[in-house]
Amino acid sequence: MDAFVDAGGLLLIVGLHTLFAAVATRFFRLRLETSWGALVYIAFAIPVVLFASMLFLSGALGLGPDLGSREAVFVVVIALPVILGYTIDVFWMPHPDDVELPDTVD
Repeated sequence: MDAFVDAGGLLLIVGLHTLFAAVATRFFRLRLETSWGALVYIAFAIPVVLFASMLFLSGALGLGPDLGSREAVFVVVIALPVILGYTIDVFWMPHPDDVELPDTVD
C-alpha cells in the first residue's frame, strides 16, 4: 500500500510541476519581446522554482518515493515537467502572435 501512496505523491509532484511549467512558459512567451529571452527564462527560472517546490513537496510534506539518486530526481521531477510544459505550450496552445493582449492603462 505504501508503494501506491509514494507513486501517487510522485504523480502529484510531476503533475503540478508540469502545470506550472506550461503556464510559466506561456506567460514568458507572451510577455517577453524576444524569442531568446523566453528560452532563457524557461531554461533557468522555471527549474529554480520547480526545485524549491520539490524541496517543499517532497521534504516538508513527504510526498513521493526515494528515487535512489540525485540525477533521477532531477530528470523525473524537474527536467521532465519542463520539457512537457514547453511541449504543451508549443504544440497545443495558439501561437503567441495570434493571442490578443489587453491594452495597458496609462
